[in-house]
Amino acid sequence: QVQLVESGGGLMQPGGSLGLSCAASGDIIAVNDMAWYRRAPGGRRELVARITHAGSTTYSDSVKGRFTITRNNAANTVSLQMNSLKPEDTATYSCNANIRATTGPWQNYWGQGTQVTVAS
Repeated sequence: QVQLVESGGGLMQPGGSLGLSCAASGDIIAVNDMAWYRRAPGGRRELVARITHAGSTTYSDSVKGRFTITRNNAANTVSLQMNSLKPEDTATYSCNANIRATTGPWQNYWGQGTQVTVAS
């Protein structure tokens, strides 16, 4: 069984910084792409950032230049450093990873989500 466990998030003033982390654990053979998604209240889930196993990154236009995604392949973790936060960054952030476990083929797994609120 594979689990993604997120940590970080919380309440921050506009212009501040927050960090999120996500650790994959379980009967893992390999991890491919890892990513962060978010869903604002009443909104649709959107991709925030993605990182390949080799370290290539993709960002949504709304966070480019402010957020940085990194990963540690040895530890099966992915992090998101969020700087210059704006109120519109307020959302539930979820970790996603494409993982091959001992129990079957490649599959997308999701974390439980962590709340980020940006307000004065």
